[in-house]
Amino acid sequence: MATYVFVEEEDGAPSTLGLELLAKARDLGDATVFYVGSGSDETFAELGNHGAASIVHLDPGDRLPAAPVAEAIGARVGAEDLILFGQAYTDRDVAGRLAARLGVGVLSNASDVRQVGGGVETDHEIFGGTRIVTAAAGQGPFLVLIRPKSFAAEPVGGGKPTVDVVDLPAPGSSEATVTASQTEEREGPQLGDAKIVVSGGRGLGSADAYGLVESLGKTLDAATGATRAIVDSGWVPYAKQVGQTGKTVKPDVYIACGISGAMQHLVGMKDSMTIIAINKDPDAPIFSVADLGVVGDVHNVMPKLIEALESR
Repeated sequence: MATYVFVEEEDGAPSTLGLELLAKARDLGDATVFYVGSGSDETFAELGNHGAASIVHLDPGDRLPAAPVAEAIGARVGAEDLILFGQAYTDRDVAGRLAARLGVGVLSNASDVRQVGGGVETDHEIFGGTRIVTAAAGQGPFLVLIRPKSFAAEPVGGGKPTVDVVDLPAPGSSEATVTASQTEEREGPQLGDAKIVVSGGRGLGSADAYGLVESLGKTLDAATGATRAIVDSGWVPYAKQVGQTGKTVKPDVYIACGISGAMQHLVGMKDSMTIIAINKDPDAPIFSVADLGVVGDVHNVMPKLIEALESR
C-alpha cells in the first residue's frame, strides 16, 4: 500500500497541516507528497526534511486547483493506495472530487489512521471528543481527511526527495480561474501556530469588551481567538473562530475569557497543554476541561491580570 500526502502551498511554503500529515505518513512507510503550488528548491527540501521520499509537483497557476488536481491525482493512484488529506478547504474539495471520480468513499474528520490487512482503520472523536469510534474501509484507493493538530509537525532530517513535475490536464468547460486575490494583513502570532491563545466568548458582554482579549493577547505575545457565538454576532471576524466549525488549536496555554464551554468550542481547544478559564458562573462547562479556573467577572479579573503582567 503506497502512502500519499496532499500538501498545499501557503505563503510560499508547505502548509503546517501538510507537514503534520507527513509526520503520520512517514510512520506508515515511504511517503509521496502531492504538492499543490508554485514550489521551489527550498519548499521541496523542507518536505524532505519532514520525511517526504518523493514529490509529485502540481502547479495550478491561476486556475482553481480542485478540478484539475483531482483529475491528475486520479490518474496516478492505484487501487490499494492511501491518500491523506487535511480537514481544510482545498483538501476537502479535491478529496470529494477524487472520491466521485474513483467511485470510493471518504473517511473524514479522522484523528488517526492505520493500515490493517488490505484496508485502513480510522479513529474519530464524537460527543465533543469524549468518545472515540473506529471506522474501516476495505476497498481502495483510501481517502482519509485528518483533523488539524492530530500529529506534531517535526523535522526528521530526511534527504532530498525526488521531484516529478506533472502537467495538469487542459481546462474543462466548467473550470474556474482566479482573477484576483487579497491577502489579509495579519500581525503577531497566528491562531493555528501560536504557543499562547487568548479567546473571548459571549460573557464579554459586547464587541467593545473584546478589547480586553486583544490587550491580554498583546501583553502575552499571544494569538487571539473567539467562540462561534461572538463571530456570528459580528464582534470579530470568522478567522478568529475556534471550534468545530472554526480552527482547531493546540497551544501550550489557552486562556478562555467569558466562554461558557459549549461542546462545539471545546472540540477546537480541549487538547491545549494548559487551559485557564475565567468565568463568573462556577458551573460553566469550561471548568470541566480547565487546569486552572478563575470564578469572577472578566471585566474585573482581566484588567487586573493585564496590569499585573505589565508590571513585571
